[in-house]
Amino acid sequence: MRILVTGATGYMGGVLAPHLESFGHEVVKTNSKLADLTLDGSLNRYNNIKFDRIYHLACWTQAGDFALNHPGEQWVINQKINTNMLAWWSESQPQAKLIAMGSSCSYDPSLPHKEENYMIGTPTDSLYAYAMTKRALYAGLQAFHRQYGLRYLYLIPSTLYGPGYPMHEGKQLHFIFDLIRKIVRGKQKGEPVVLWGDGHQKRELIYAGDFIKIMVHLAEHADNEIFNMGGGDEYTIRQFADMICETVGYDEKAIQYDVSRYVGARAKFLNTDKVRKFMPQMKLTPLKEGISKTVAWSVNNNEK
Repeated sequence: MRILVTGATGYMGGVLAPHLESFGHEVVKTNSKLADLTLDGSLNRYNNIKFDRIYHLACWTQAGDFALNHPGEQWVINQKINTNMLAWWSESQPQAKLIAMGSSCSYDPSLPHKEENYMIGTPTDSLYAYAMTKRALYAGLQAFHRQYGLRYLYLIPSTLYGPGYPMHEGKQLHFIFDLIRKIVRGKQKGEPVVLWGDGHQKRELIYAGDFIKIMVHLAEHADNEIFNMGGGDEYTIRQFADMICETVGYDEKAIQYDVSRYVGARAKFLNTDKVRKFMPQMKLTPLKEGISKTVAWSVNNNEK
């Protein structure tokens, strides 16, 4: 099978591409340096290859307060990325199935995070522009299916975690990696551990390796569907911090919480009944095991 992966040098792409290659698939990996998706025609370099699958992972965002500070840029850049992808898909790769990523921030926080509510209500104000570009991507997939019969799959993941996440200096990290980096440094270097918010905001994780396996299975067996994909349980930031402290041997009582800092949505918990019904055999890595593996990788690869 010939497969194109956009955003291949990101965290998700870095886990997905080797997984696909391990099954003998021919994987073409692209990123903004090889094909700037904000530019018309940037994907034409791949026109001579007929793909069976396209995993569209590319987007322009970061964690933390990035969306709060870049709403206009996020709107323009992500709309260009997604519009150019959809146009190229329909014009040059109509035989390919397009697997695209949504975002839990697109849900209205006052509604249950179930797939039928994805396009209803108003996302969190600070995340609004980015959230609406993700809704627009889903609307585009539906439109191209209705008009041209193209096949798609739209997946909404909770925060991915696991080994391999690039924890570069100066980069805003997804919350779990930010916690790990701060607590590990608190243990190793005696730096103060200051976490954003009061610690009672809730989050959900899914182990990256589990997500990739489920995604590839759904890509094979589900057409023109939307699925939430999460770990099935939510925890407070304090609970996540306690797990990390236990793993690295840091006193959780030494953690400080800065209530003046941005925390985004107070809760992000996805209802996963649909995917669990579709895949009753689905098994996920236990959270404490996943946290332990992620901390170990971080210490060995990023915190030297």
